[in-house]
Amino acid sequence: MKTAIATRVPAGSFFDLDRKDPDLIRLREVGAESALPFALMERLVKSGTPYAEHARTLRSDNVTVAGANFDWFDAELPGEIANEINLTDYEIVQHTDERRAALTQALDRLSLAHPEGFARVREFVRGLLWVGLKPGVRTSSLTSSSDPALPYVIVFSEKARHHIPPNTVSPEPSPVFLAENLLHEGTHQSISFHVLQHQVFADGYSSKTSPKIEIAWRASQGVARNQFWEIDRAFHATCVYNQLLRFRQTELRRDDLTPNERASFQSAYDEGLPAVRYLMRELELLSEHFSPHGVELLADLRHQTDQL
Repeated sequence: MKTAIATRVPAGSFFDLDRKDPDLIRLREVGAESALPFALMERLVKSGTPYAEHARTLRSDNVTVAGANFDWFDAELPGEIANEINLTDYEIVQHTDERRAALTQALDRLSLAHPEGFARVREFVRGLLWVGLKPGVRTSSLTSSSDPALPYVIVFSEKARHHIPPNTVSPEPSPVFLAENLLHEGTHQSISFHVLQHQVFADGYSSKTSPKIEIAWRASQGVARNQFWEIDRAFHATCVYNQLLRFRQTELRRDDLTPNERASFQSAYDEGLPAVRYLMRELELLSEHFSPHGVELLADLRHQTDQL
């Protein structure tokens, strides 16, 4: 059975950063390749904000693993970009040897132990934003995130070295936990690409009017937005869970985990499996909100879920 979500960016498509487009060509000619995703953001958001020009103020260090190159952004995050992707409470953290080592080890783990996952990250991720809360901000930090409005860029914090969503938290940091969170966001980006290029949902579907799926394991969070998910959000989550549960299965079969890493992955797997089965069932009950292509994707997801 074919993979539910595309694993490649089609040449010449909107998301092809090498295509012959005047704005993309101009950025490539001046050596501003790291700003290319922000040029796509201008087209998607349609606010008139020159996100690519703002992005050119960002410096970036190159991180290369297994032939894949990533731009690890540095400097101050422009407010115009932070406002659009809900990062106004965050700042880019200082680049240190420890953080570079953690990031490199996480990507290396993906390339060696999870080649299919690494191929997805390599294809759909170019920019890395390692952020932390601004001084004085009193709120719980994100673990990792990505925004469909900003293709190819993923966001994560120090928490991504400790936290396996939704609820597993380790007192000890691990590059393997960071590896999972990088795969998590790379998978979200691949799903966003697919949804934007293919009709997955039925004519007239809207997140604003979508039926809601109750998420019991988020009940303690106190925010209604997290306790009841729209169909498209649940679809994203089901695709991601399928990827991450396979990641956790692979890790649990390895013999190089620390006792803490093994216990954490086992806990996360045991919690994630009933969650993805529940989401899968709820999506199938709401299949009339999917296009014919979307129904095919649900069938693929069902097959993947049954293999877990």
